[in-house]
Amino acid sequence: MVVAGTVDSGPYAGVQVINDTDRNITWLDYSNAPDTWQNQVSWAANLAVTVNGVTYDNWRLPATVDGPYVWGYDGTTTAGYNITTSEMGHLYYTELVNKGYYDTNGNYPQPNCGLTNTGAFANLVSDWYWSGTSYAADPNSAWYFYTGDGYQDANGKDFNYYALAVLPGQIQAVPEPASMLLIGSGLAGLVGLSKKSGAVIDASALWALQNSSGGR
Repeated sequence: MVVAGTVDSGPYAGVQVINDTDRNITWLDYSNAPDTWQNQVSWAANLAVTVNGVTYDNWRLPATVDGPYVWGYDGTTTAGYNITTSEMGHLYYTELVNKGYYDTNGNYPQPNCGLTNTGAFANLVSDWYWSGTSYAADPNSAWYFYTGDGYQDANGKDFNYYALAVLPGQIQAVPEPASMLLIGSGLAGLVGLSKKSGAVIDASALWALQNSSGGR
């Protein structure tokens, strides 16, 4: 996971956006206050944040793979522990390498289980989070994830849970200052060399130098 930048302005100014290359999504590092499922879905859908001068407005809640309710701890079920098919489960177990209350063999409690590692996230809390996926068997329920011990389940949409927002795709990161300095030094070197030798700088060479460090 890579921090792509921070929100430029507005109510979320300074909040990080974090690229998840495994899932090809971007996380907004902001836990919206507990609310009902429908209100959290609306919150994410109405988000519009500007990062590095570009505005992004197609946010949503994290997705969960819906299916018949099957509880377990080996990671192959729809409810229980060690489930990584949901975007919250993948974040908790795979990206942040946290442990569930049960291990995949059903032993419990696991030592050091829970949200012990938040990685680049500054605003991820140990609590219940809504996903954006309804539970098809009961339209009044939706899937959630509990970061307190890695538990996934479904519950009534009128419960008040936290929410994170995700964006499909990756947000382009701004080059680090050191990279920009290298670009500037390289360009200055080429210009200096051309003045000494009387050579003409090839425009394509300048373009290649800029883009080799991610700049334009």
